[in-house]
Amino acid sequence: MRNDHIVASLLFRALSVLAISIILPSTAHGAGFSLIEQSVSAMGNAYAGAAASAEDASTVYFNPAGMVYLPQSQLVVGAHAIRPSGHFNNEGSVSALGRPGTDEGGNIGDWAVVPNFYYSHVVTPDIRLGISVNAPFGLKTEYDKGWIGRFQAVKSELKTYNINPAIAFRVSDRLSLGLGVSVMYADAELTRAVNLVTSESTANISGDDWGYGFNLGAIYQLASDTRIGLAYRSRVVQHLEGTVKFGQALAANNGKISANLDLPESFSLSAIHHLNAQWELLGDISWTRWSQFNELRILNSNGTVLSLTPENWQNTMRYSLGVSYRYNPQWKLRAGVAYDEEAMSERDRTTRIPGNDRLWLTLGAGWDISDRDRLDVGYAHLFLRDAHIDDNQSSASAGFNGRITGSYDSNVNIISVQWSRWF
Repeated sequence: MRNDHIVASLLFRALSVLAISIILPSTAHGAGFSLIEQSVSAMGNAYAGAAASAEDASTVYFNPAGMVYLPQSQLVVGAHAIRPSGHFNNEGSVSALGRPGTDEGGNIGDWAVVPNFYYSHVVTPDIRLGISVNAPFGLKTEYDKGWIGRFQAVKSELKTYNINPAIAFRVSDRLSLGLGVSVMYADAELTRAVNLVTSESTANISGDDWGYGFNLGAIYQLASDTRIGLAYRSRVVQHLEGTVKFGQALAANNGKISANLDLPESFSLSAIHHLNAQWELLGDISWTRWSQFNELRILNSNGTVLSLTPENWQNTMRYSLGVSYRYNPQWKLRAGVAYDEEAMSERDRTTRIPGNDRLWLTLGAGWDISDRDRLDVGYAHLFLRDAHIDDNQSSASAGFNGRITGSYDSNVNIISVQWSRWF
């Protein structure tokens, strides 16, 4: 009974932390606006083997079938401190009609924290229940308000909070299956300047909604030292509703808005192989269906189009390899590398999400503090390819917003810590 009170209290605190967290800029996470930073132990291996390793209760998110590999009930609380850096380099941009501007926008990245909470409970030796509370998607880019591209974008922010209960079954000595449901809240905000030619105003669009989805997982034990995992997360459709607010000169146009946002489905294939008592090899291939995000259409309350941005995103792949070494009974060391494709092409890149392909290099360590407690730490550095952009919105139909031509240079550093407790 006492353990139930402890878990309930920690769950409440985790939800509170999620509610006030700042979600990281787009240069800091996986393809599009997905956030893969959902486990500190898995990050040490660049998330290689995440759907098969079942090292701790974070498997509730990556593959719920992995819960049957946990010998006891377990609580996991983690946090990722993320420092992205992104700068626009002007290479011939043209200011909006009638409006001055040469500023390149400053650093569009800043420190952010992404927390995670997981709990796995032993019901019987063959049945487990679990829950995860995390932020699977997130985006924030913010430029200086006077930058040359302010009529295309100033601030872009998406926050999500996901509650994901799950159940796992041991079907046989070799096969386990898992099922979860997602209840996801999304909150979005977009701001920019509005060109009035002889002056300028501002526009702020915001909206939120609850969406629902599910996840499935299976783990098959090929041999005593090798297993593979398959995991699927469904699409979640958010029907955002909110408001548009203009500056004083256009305040008469304030009103209600709506927009649909597809958060994509994904599929992962993972494997883990124990070479011996000290060494583990891990691998993962993941696919995400970003092609569903072909436009961002924002409607006024009367059904007319307030804003329409073609996106034309493409499906992406992520490849990762990892290695772990058991230094002694208390310490486990990890390393990993991953290549993460970006969803948008150079032709369709916008100032709101100027991402590109990235290479992950990671290190991590796990320390068994006691028989019941473990501390995991991790570090990742992301190398991003320069992202070129040529977004021409100079025409009258585009609002005389100018032409942004140049490139972005970006990188990301992530420092993470996680505490696990067996019950």
